[in-house]
Amino acid sequence: MFERLRQALSSFASSVREKIETRELKPEDLEEPLEELTLSLAEAGVAYDVALGIADSVKRALVGSRVPRGADANSIAREAVAKAIAETLGGTAPDLVEGAKEKCSVGRPYVIAFFGVNGVGKTTTIAKVAKYLKDRGVPVLIAAADTFRAGAQEQLRIHAERLGVPFLGAPYGSDPASVAYNAITMAARRGVCAVLLDTAGRMHADVDLMNELKKIVRVARPDVKILIVDSLTGSDAVEQARTFDESVGVDSIIVTKVDADAKGGTVVSVAAAIRKPIMFLGTGQGYDDLERVDPLSFAKRLVD
Repeated sequence: MFERLRQALSSFASSVREKIETRELKPEDLEEPLEELTLSLAEAGVAYDVALGIADSVKRALVGSRVPRGADANSIAREAVAKAIAETLGGTAPDLVEGAKEKCSVGRPYVIAFFGVNGVGKTTTIAKVAKYLKDRGVPVLIAAADTFRAGAQEQLRIHAERLGVPFLGAPYGSDPASVAYNAITMAARRGVCAVLLDTAGRMHADVDLMNELKKIVRVARPDVKILIVDSLTGSDAVEQARTFDESVGVDSIIVTKVDADAKGGTVVSVAAAIRKPIMFLGTGQGYDDLERVDPLSFAKRLVD
C-alpha cells in the first residue's frame, strides 16, 4: 500500500540526511533534492501543485538546520517531511463516536450524510462506519436516501441485517429528502443515537443530483457531511471532491480501496484540494477494514 509515495519520501529524507550531517543546510543544498522530491511525489499520484507545496514546506523547515550533538540527522529529515505531509492532510477529522454520544445525551440523533459517485464503495463504507459506531456503543440506523439506483436499497438492507442494525428505505422514485426526514424522526423516537444517510451517486457533474443533495442537506441538517472517494481514481477523485464541496459542502473524507493503491497520492491530493481532513481509509472488503486517520501518525508511517 502506497509504496511509491513511501519511496519518494524516504528517498528524499535519506538524501538530505547526508547534507545535514556535514554542514548547516542552505537553500542551494536543497534545490536538487527538493526538485527530485516534487517529481517523485507527482509520479506517486500527488497533484503537482500539492507536491510543490509540500516541497516548499519541507524547505522552510530544513533551511538552517544542523544536527545538534548526539542527534540523529535521519530523524530530523524525516520529521520535516512528515510534518509537511500532515499539514497537507488538513487536520484531524471529527470524532463520530464522541459527536453521536454528545448529541444523543440531549435526546437527538447525530446525522451523518454520505456523498460520492457510484462505484467508489459508498454502500460498503457506510456499513463499515455503522459497525465502527456500534462496536463503540453507539446505536445506529441506516437510511437509504438513494431512491434512484436500482439495487442500492437492497444492498444496504442486507448490510444492516448482517450487522443487526435497523434500516429504513422507501419505494424507488420516492423523495430522498422525505426518507432522510423519516429516518431522523424514527431514530429520535427509538432512542437511536446515529443516523447514517446514503445518498444518490450519479455523475458528480449532474446538476439534478446536486440539487437533490442540497435539498437533503436542508431537510436533514446533517452534523457531518462525509465524501467518499476511490483511491484508485487519482485526479478524478480530486475533481469530485471540489465539485461536492462547492455544491453541498464536505466536512471530511473517506478514501476507499487504499489496499490496492501502490501509489498513494490520491489521499494527499484530495485533502489538499478542499482543505478537509481524511477521516478513514478503507483497507479491504471486511466490515472491520476501516482505519481511522491521525494526520501526523499517518505521515510518519509513510516516511518511516
